[in-house]
Amino acid sequence: MSRKKTVKGKAAASSPSAGSPTGKWAGRTARSSPAIVPLNGVVHPGGPAVSSSSEFYDIAFKVMLVGDSGVGKTCLLVRFKDAAFLAGSFISTVGIDFRNKVLTIDGVKVKLQIWDTAGQERFRSVTHAYYRDAHALLLLYDVTNKASFDNIQTWLTEIHDYAQQDVVLMLLGNKADAAQERVVKREDGERLAKEFGVPFMETSARSGLNIDLAFTAVAKELKHRSLKDPSETFKLQEYVDKEMKSSGCCRA
Repeated sequence: MSRKKTVKGKAAASSPSAGSPTGKWAGRTARSSPAIVPLNGVVHPGGPAVSSSSEFYDIAFKVMLVGDSGVGKTCLLVRFKDAAFLAGSFISTVGIDFRNKVLTIDGVKVKLQIWDTAGQERFRSVTHAYYRDAHALLLLYDVTNKASFDNIQTWLTEIHDYAQQDVVLMLLGNKADAAQERVVKREDGERLAKEFGVPFMETSARSGLNIDLAFTAVAKELKHRSLKDPSETFKLQEYVDKEMKSSGCCRA
């Protein structure tokens, strides 16, 4: 579910791309913006930087939400950013929109610039241009829509063709709260994620299930890659499994 928004043009400056290769889906270094010093392929402000919400941050990353139209990308973003649920009739996102949020990850202020993309075919040429600068991709399907799940492999092909070689990728089965309408089993999502070697969890923008966990896990992985502290070990899949197990597979 998403609401209509205007297209963000080139005025929205793109960030350099993400860290060192660690898996099948992952980022190459891209161009940097003025007044920003790229380090290890990640945006590191030359001095104390401030987000659009007047909050200081240490490092910044671009995260894209991708998937079919209607899988709930905009609702997931609004739930994470504003802790609210967009109720009402479905209106498609037009083109690209984004929001910022700063998280504190192990004492480091991490800014996520989260891009909400249109899922319709006619906007694909627009969204393709944004793949190359993304540090992480959250790929969504709707557990109540079998077609959106079947199309995941098509999205993975696009990611392989257009995204950075080392982009952080996570698969999310959204609308998990709609138990009566479910047509895609959790096991199906787990199987597909295992096949492609990517972390997986089910989410719900309505209830908040696993929303914070998904973004926090990605932020931790990106921060770990950028700082490259040899004394610190972090594995995204292990972190996700541990957090979901400790909370009974559900985090609101």
